[in-house]
Amino acid sequence: MYLGIDLGTSSVKTVVLDERGSPVAQASAPLSVSRPRPGYSEQDPEAWWRATLDAVTALPLSARAAVRAVGVSGQMHGATLLDERDRPLRPAILWNDGRADAECRELERRVPGARAITGTIVMPGFTAPKLLWIARHEPDLFQSTCTVLLPKDFIRLRLTGEKVSDLSDASGTAWLDVAQRDWSDAMLEGTGLSRVHMPRLIEGTAISGRLRPEIAQQLGLTPVPVAGGGGDNAASAVGLGVVAPGQTVLSLGTSGVLFVVTDRFRPNPQQAAHAFCHCLPARWHQMAVLLSAASTLDWVAQALGSPLTALVERASERGLRRETPYMLPYLTGERTPHNDPNASGVLFGLRADTDPADIAVAALEGVALALADGRDVLRAAGGTLGDISVTGGGARLAFWGELIAAALNSPLSYRTDSEPGAARGAARLARLSVSGESIEEVCGEPQLRRTVVPDASLVALLAERRPLFQRLYRQLQDVFQESGT
Repeated sequence: MYLGIDLGTSSVKTVVLDERGSPVAQASAPLSVSRPRPGYSEQDPEAWWRATLDAVTALPLSARAAVRAVGVSGQMHGATLLDERDRPLRPAILWNDGRADAECRELERRVPGARAITGTIVMPGFTAPKLLWIARHEPDLFQSTCTVLLPKDFIRLRLTGEKVSDLSDASGTAWLDVAQRDWSDAMLEGTGLSRVHMPRLIEGTAISGRLRPEIAQQLGLTPVPVAGGGGDNAASAVGLGVVAPGQTVLSLGTSGVLFVVTDRFRPNPQQAAHAFCHCLPARWHQMAVLLSAASTLDWVAQALGSPLTALVERASERGLRRETPYMLPYLTGERTPHNDPNASGVLFGLRADTDPADIAVAALEGVALALADGRDVLRAAGGTLGDISVTGGGARLAFWGELIAAALNSPLSYRTDSEPGAARGAARLARLSVSGESIEEVCGEPQLRRTVVPDASLVALLAERRPLFQRLYRQLQDVFQESGT
């Protein structure tokens, strides 16, 4: 059996796969996010470790005892600063933290070729500008920093004692030469760091180390190998069998991601697309990233004081209409295509007869239209989107799938065992690290459960409404900038 551990933003998820690749046990442990100031987003690395211990030990002991290898995946971009004794110096700054906007521009000024090296615009969510922010605002901590790790790699350090990262996760730091699959000395120097501060890089299918005996005993495992693993989106893709060029996955979690596999480095930084390494050797991928997807729906449900499932059911009954309000779902800024940390959520077109169901429909549509913007960016970079497999908590909402299929004008595939996607992918990477099997043998697509085909009338209505959705952002862009400074 093979254990996958996924460190998410809201929880740590674990899954054990058997020799047939089927889940035999799953567990999770919750996490919370601290927001000490507007635009800030932080977590305590020690809380990650405690949740990991809880999520692993919640699995049946019989399953844990049979595990042959472990894989790790996790939220990307987080800056975890460690001292000389590998202790966290401060709370980790997360992927959806927007404080380092000015530092992005500074880093691109220091390294004029940054976009060509990294395959993307340097964005506030990435790790490198966070370190420039630390250097400027917390200089003593910067000077005390001996190692910078990504969130899942902090868990790996606790598991194995090894400082290692995989190439898919490292791609999101803005320190990686993505085409060469190696650290960029120029990008590191631009933030006042060097390779000494970085973990060793390996492919996601390689072995990074073995469980320390005392940790293995604590977890009810044996000292088995730990694979390189992957960033959450790349690992989710592996979990869904999205491993060949053109295959596509749509992740509807806290954030929203369109992810397409490519056979080579295909950047489009001008429109805030990401071109990163896949967690499989000799493969890359493009991503269009929305910072708020399911979190938009959670916010609406909380603001309206309604349970999410009941609210979405009412939205489904109401349906999308010409008089439905519009919502820009940029609650924590936006990446693709705007790269605007100052963008904010907007409700437009409220009337006296607007009710909670209308607002819920507007939120669902807003994310669907934002995903259509992302799809256009990937196409502009030469990406070919094939069959789109859906994963994430938002995949449970049938009406949302109908809106997204219509907005993208593309069928969506829903597969069995698609949850937990990233943990499943991590377990598959663990298997590849020790079994000698091929990627194709291990990473097949789960069985197709249902397909959502675009409804022609809904395609037409969304195409009619989309220009105003896009125009709202353009007209408010300067206002966002003024309010964010």
